[in-house]
Amino acid sequence: MASPSPAPDVERLARELRAGDRTVLSRAITLIESKRADHRRTAAALTQALLPSTGKAVRVGITGAPGVGKSTMIDALGSMLTKQRRKVAVLAVDPSSRRTGGSILADKTRMGKLANDANAFIRPSPASGTLGGVAAKTRETMLLCEAAGYDVILVETVGVGQSEIAVADMTDFFLVLALPGAGDELQALKKGVIELADMIAVNKADGDNVARAKLAAAEYGAALHILSPHSANWSVPVVTCSALKGDGIDTLWRHVLDHRERLTASGELAAHRGEQQVKWMWTMLEERLFAPLRSDRALKAALPRIETEVAAGRLAPATAVEQMAAMLKL
Repeated sequence: MASPSPAPDVERLARELRAGDRTVLSRAITLIESKRADHRRTAAALTQALLPSTGKAVRVGITGAPGVGKSTMIDALGSMLTKQRRKVAVLAVDPSSRRTGGSILADKTRMGKLANDANAFIRPSPASGTLGGVAAKTRETMLLCEAAGYDVILVETVGVGQSEIAVADMTDFFLVLALPGAGDELQALKKGVIELADMIAVNKADGDNVARAKLAAAEYGAALHILSPHSANWSVPVVTCSALKGDGIDTLWRHVLDHRERLTASGELAAHRGEQQVKWMWTMLEERLFAPLRSDRALKAALPRIETEVAAGRLAPATAVEQMAAMLKL
């Protein structure tokens, strides 16, 4: 007896997901994250079926140094938005999650309001994988959340370095959180985070920190003047806020909406999203092509020897590549 076609299952899953069923959404995300070939094909069919129902959400990336208050900010901002009858999904890109389990799981305890909010959905990074793989799965998860009716997607970068670029490449608006009086404005400039920012918010501007927060904001503003803006239609604002007290969160959100309105009117938002889709395609293809490198037993066994010989100068890198390609039959 022939096995049934998976198409009806995909259609039912898509229909139930569009209806906003949170259990179905969680199941669909688990399917997206699976490495099984049959699950991968079903996941691709599902995202294709849901594509017309995506793209309407406001996508905001959030980054900042450890201790800057990302979780508190997400909790405050998300709670304000759900009170406005918006549905908020919180996702994470964490390249270190294969070692730590993904810190956003622990962060749920610091997102006390959102974690118990029926209009919010919090999902950690996939449990394992490279940054490219984690980012690709997060992008697909974002589409599923949009199809399920979530109209604001907050994507947190839990890791450092390239994860910031990955999050900026999948969102419409990139928010950089900074600390008052911590001197990290120079570090951020050196790392190039400021160049990615659509807004800089100096958090923890409360109590004795207010004056230091204003000083830090002025220093960030000065730093922005020496950089070329990445959009002719947007000047990067620098604001102060207190996620803990809830001060300045409404102003922060108004800037996000203003940015969206301006870039939509100019056509830049649509063009930007189109470029992101193409990058997403290439990232997923690269991940698929590199998968055998991580799963081939013979190659994994030989790699320590090959790396040692290359490092010692006994084996030319080009020869090493030829050996590895031969093992993979490339």
